[in-house]
Amino acid sequence: MLDWRGVDTVLLDMDGTLLDLHYDNHFWFNHLPRRYAETHGLTLAQAEAALMEEIEGRRGTLEWYCLNFWSRELRMDIPAILREIEDRIAVRPHVEDFLAGLQQMDKHVLLVTNAHPEGLTHKLERTGIDRWMDGIISSHDLGHAKESADFWPVLREHSEFDPNRTLFVDDNEQVLAAARDYGIAHLLCIRQPDSRGPLRDITDFPAILHFNEIIEISSK
Repeated sequence: MLDWRGVDTVLLDMDGTLLDLHYDNHFWFNHLPRRYAETHGLTLAQAEAALMEEIEGRRGTLEWYCLNFWSRELRMDIPAILREIEDRIAVRPHVEDFLAGLQQMDKHVLLVTNAHPEGLTHKLERTGIDRWMDGIISSHDLGHAKESADFWPVLREHSEFDPNRTLFVDDNEQVLAAARDYGIAHLLCIRQPDSRGPLRDITDFPAILHFNEIIEISSK
């Protein structure tokens, strides 16, 4: 259990942390290749190869997360295609109880995500997790992805917090490394961001499977 007496601010990633990453993984690696093949007259194998080259070449950059960029690059309406499988958007287990618990402890809770604003709005409409947030920050509004060292000082200018008394939870180890380098004192990684994916071995950061491991959640 985390010593909450040393935490004032909680920074939370969205995809893979609060929400099941299955939706995003299924879209980029299954649904989009099929739709890309249909749209551009390719075989599925050709579409998968073309998309993989494009996507992997921009991993960790702001473009990688930008729906407008991919709509232009792929000549498709990516937000509309995302909505075709919106029924797969899901909150991870114990998340709502965890957020309610943070509210009861009077913690300052910020959603800090690389999600593009249009996709972010869609997911908040579907899940309602914004009702527990004191603030919502998309990296697109700050001009840097969370993987970048430049993101963290800009975030602190935008939303004041004490790094020594801040907990940051994410499923991306590269993002957590950038936060650690900036000086965030308390870091946690999610071991299974995709409910249909494997449990990961996390070696560089404390890791949890679900939030009930770090907060006492009363049974209802």
